[in-house]
Amino acid sequence: MPQDRPESDLSSLRIDKNKKFDDRPRSKKWLIGVWILLAAALVLVYFMVREKVAPATSVKVGTVEMLSGSAAQADLVATGYVVAQRKAEVASKATGRLEYLGFEEGDNVKKGSIIAILDNNDIKANLELAKANLQQAEADTLQAERDFARQKKLFESGAIPKSMFEDAETKYKVSLAGFSAAQASVKAAEVALENTYIRAPFDGTILTKNADIGDIVAPFASSSSSKGSVVTLADMSSLEVEADVSESYINKVSVGQRCEIILDAYPNDAYSAKVKKIVPTADRSRATVITKVSFDKVDGKVLPEMSARINFFTASQGKQASTAESALVIPKDALTTRDDHQIVFVIDKDRVRQQEVTIGRKLGEVIEVLTGVNRGDRVVLSPPGKLVDGEKIEISN
Repeated sequence: MPQDRPESDLSSLRIDKNKKFDDRPRSKKWLIGVWILLAAALVLVYFMVREKVAPATSVKVGTVEMLSGSAAQADLVATGYVVAQRKAEVASKATGRLEYLGFEEGDNVKKGSIIAILDNNDIKANLELAKANLQQAEADTLQAERDFARQKKLFESGAIPKSMFEDAETKYKVSLAGFSAAQASVKAAEVALENTYIRAPFDGTILTKNADIGDIVAPFASSSSSKGSVVTLADMSSLEVEADVSESYINKVSVGQRCEIILDAYPNDAYSAKVKKIVPTADRSRATVITKVSFDKVDGKVLPEMSARINFFTASQGKQASTAESALVIPKDALTTRDDHQIVFVIDKDRVRQQEVTIGRKLGEVIEVLTGVNRGDRVVLSPPGKLVDGEKIEISN
């Protein structure tokens, strides 16, 4: 048996040629590939979902527009508001309850017309009392005058002593003083009564009604429940535009300079105008100078507090304004600087596209753009510093 053992051990090492290769244990490397594909799919889904649910940056939007004619030819453009040179808050010198109001907003009034009346029954009674006192004083003066005349004749004839004459003279002078005081009382009562009648100080149009019948009207509106004025009156023939001109460009403006007024409410209508006055002071906080521009002719469409754009021309530009070439403009707030390049962010569906532009003249609130954008393009106004090309945005109201 010991001799047979080595032979049996060697036979166990022989290769079985009948055993197939597929019977060997399989490798598990394919599972690693599956897991890699699954992880890649999850990453892809994550980025797709994140793009859809990621919060968008809220922005305000402006439009690239075309300025034509005189607006493009202007040497300087400024903005302002229509104001009335003659405007008044019509109030009363007296304090009382408003009893009558004869006009509404938009009504035209003539100088001296009664706009409103305060309750004045007590003042009328005082006036009647003052007139009665005047009549009494007049009668007393007449009697004192007659007594004085008689005493004077008697004194001159030696029938009475001088003291009696002097008494008569004193009574007469006292009566004259009382008569003058009574006249002054009547005048004061008449003035007090007149103060209850609120009249128009000039020809104009009622802009606003500040009080209603039953309200207490006081000269200085001493309490929260009282009204300081009854109506706001403006002379519509004195309408002009107060424009804010940057102090950097005020040297381009002069009194008498020809210009053009475009109301925002009527952008297709141009009003011929000229510079009336340059206020000799600047606004420190805004770095602007108020320039008053007067209309050559005002129509009924021009109303106080309307916003307006003023195109200032040189002498030659004023003659050629109607034939001027058009200019493409963007809001000045749309322009920003990135890497020393002037760019705008153009809106493309729900994303922004960074676009470099070449700019020209500064025309008030807009800037001429020579290349980079097209008419009708929407651009981001005051773009945030963190806004980047391709970022998702939503338009703010």
